[in-house]
Amino acid sequence: MDSEIIYLRLRQKKKVPPNKKLLIGDIAQLIGEDSCCSKVENIHIYHVTKEDKNLVVIDVMKVIMSIHSEMENIEIQVVGPTQTIVEVQYPKKKLAPVYFILIWFLLFIGAALAIMNFHEDVSMREVHQQIYKIVTGIDNPKPLLLQVPYSFGLGIGMVLFFNHLFKKRFNEEPSPLEVEMFNYQQDLDQYVIVHENEENGNSKP
Repeated sequence: MDSEIIYLRLRQKKKVPPNKKLLIGDIAQLIGEDSCCSKVENIHIYHVTKEDKNLVVIDVMKVIMSIHSEMENIEIQVVGPTQTIVEVQYPKKKLAPVYFILIWFLLFIGAALAIMNFHEDVSMREVHQQIYKIVTGIDNPKPLLLQVPYSFGLGIGMVLFFNHLFKKRFNEEPSPLEVEMFNYQQDLDQYVIVHENEENGNSKP
């Protein structure tokens, strides 16, 4: 009898609640005969426990072994990633308003000091004075005609740069901060995969 062929692609990451009993269908996409794929999707692959903490890495070899233990007459063609990172999402604790205000205040003061120190380093006040003198011919130690619109422009520029105003997004283009966070998450996922594989290799007899 000819063996059934299914194409299996592991998901890059899967978020699950604690104590979740994972099926292959939860972490993989399957293409093949409907009846065969349906059986494979319902095969148990892992049970998340408290000992797993926040992250679990499931390797494609474990998936293949689980499938063959239930269905011998099947051929598996793996496409795409060879590991899935399972992120266990525990209930988040609500941040008390006093802590929120304190954190917001510290970030506000820190950002203001950083901007002021930068302006002091590049002599922004002297630059405004020189520009004002060149344009008007008047030596003004406080050229508010330049400094006030510059201050508003600095704030508006930051909002446009990060592409957010509170929860409102101006367009679908990701902000530089989102791109950096994405790159950081990719590097973190890669580290988790490599670290997990090293631990599994060291634990073998």
